[in-house]
Amino acid sequence: MRTDTICSAFQAAVARHPDRVAIRLPAEGIGWTFGEYAARVRGAAAALHALGVRRGDAVALLLRNRPEYLIADMAALHLGATPMSIYPTSAPQQIGYVINDSGARVLITEAVFDQTVADAHEHCRGLEHVLVLGGGAPELAGVEPPGFDFEENWRRVEPDDLACLIYTSGTTGPPKGAELSHANLLANLRGTWRGLPPPERYRIVSFLPAAHVLGRFFEHYSPALLAGTVTCCPDPSALPEVLVESRPTVLVAPPRVFEKLRAKCHALDADPSEFVRAAGLADTEHVLTGGAPVAVELIEFFQAAGVALRQGWGMTELSSAGALVSCDPADNGTCGRPIDGLELRLAGDGEILARGPMVFRGYRNRPDETAAAIDPDGWFHTGDIGRFDAQGRLTIIDRKKELIINSAGKNMSPANIEAELTSASPLIGQACVIGSDRPYNVALIVLDPDAAGGHPDGASRAGEVARAVTDANARLSRVEQVKRYAILDAEWLAGGDELTPSMKLKRKPIEQKYARAIERLYAPPGGAR
Repeated sequence: MRTDTICSAFQAAVARHPDRVAIRLPAEGIGWTFGEYAARVRGAAAALHALGVRRGDAVALLLRNRPEYLIADMAALHLGATPMSIYPTSAPQQIGYVINDSGARVLITEAVFDQTVADAHEHCRGLEHVLVLGGGAPELAGVEPPGFDFEENWRRVEPDDLACLIYTSGTTGPPKGAELSHANLLANLRGTWRGLPPPERYRIVSFLPAAHVLGRFFEHYSPALLAGTVTCCPDPSALPEVLVESRPTVLVAPPRVFEKLRAKCHALDADPSEFVRAAGLADTEHVLTGGAPVAVELIEFFQAAGVALRQGWGMTELSSAGALVSCDPADNGTCGRPIDGLELRLAGDGEILARGPMVFRGYRNRPDETAAAIDPDGWFHTGDIGRFDAQGRLTIIDRKKELIINSAGKNMSPANIEAELTSASPLIGQACVIGSDRPYNVALIVLDPDAAGGHPDGASRAGEVARAVTDANARLSRVEQVKRYAILDAEWLAGGDELTPSMKLKRKPIEQKYARAIERLYAPPGGAR
């Protein structure tokens, strides 16, 4: 059987393991085998075909991490269509923007988003159908109409057809739709899992947003093609309980998840090895983190407790991972080596350039930006500044456009400084460092609402933050150190004014919104902190 598309590789996995459990949602009694998964995909493809979905069409998905998402997404792929997931935290105008830019005529959602969809509808052009799914998605149990041949449809899908459209976070402007083909994704899947031999039984919890490439790659495509089991977690706050129940063999999460686990272990004064077993991590074989700098101390804590936490680097435009750390502790503090099949090199200014079959096709409706991003020799200009050591391991310094250049001309990475601050105390939820064209660095600090409960009064919180800043500064060079800071009475939420849906800082909007607080930090000594 062909395995050169996501569809054909999925069908091959179904043929190998029809009775293996593929999708779980224990709270609702769902435990579908691969045979049942495939049957539901077939019915859903018939239902979408009846709505007019054809090869090359974009299909918008506004769904939580539920079985219905996996079914709808895979069904669209089997029609040769292109799924496009929307962040659940998106504002109505943002939803309208990505639907219009993608050209989607069908939106698949669920009742919990009824009001959001109603508010977004006036911003959408060309949207013809809104399909609201219930538990188990009976609305997708279509009967194949005369003239519709499911087998013929998925077998017509070609490697160069688009498999998904992922909109980047948009830290510097409107999000751009990265077009990823079946060939792109399969090249990355092969390259990643050659470097990380998959566990014999792939088990993972689906909690990352489907609109983010990591969620799609590790929680959807990988288990579908490797005959793994996905346990759905629609509410990310329930992740700790779901980990205990499902005991995953693969876990991919941002650094903040691991910082919170470590903080809980310390708060309980528990033995780290016993704690990670009780937390459901005893069976993990591959535990990956990235998307932001990761403190070496955090990695070493979990490794010492028996959890092989590794850092990686990747981008949407690379179809997911670009470099991964091996099991060698010497790799800690780096992003490891390029995945198999991907070439990486540095431009003269230190920008990382990438070339290989996993590099995306381009940005939707943006030929000029595509041409600027991918040069005539096929090198994708990532926008990240990095360096390689003598062993070929990659270290990320920062985004090219986000480096701090102070008034003395010193280049610094704000992300690395912020990582030291947030890792110094669980009380610090987010930190934004400012210092470009300034004599020294300052920081805006937002407290973690969960950790704040352990410091009920303002003096206690202020004292803990002061200690954390001192500790962080001790690990930074003198020019990188944070000289002054402000603790904001605010909460920064994903998709809000300060954070993108994937939790990246919106630096320019933050500096504009908190301009007065920043200026006070640069006022002569004696001003309020």
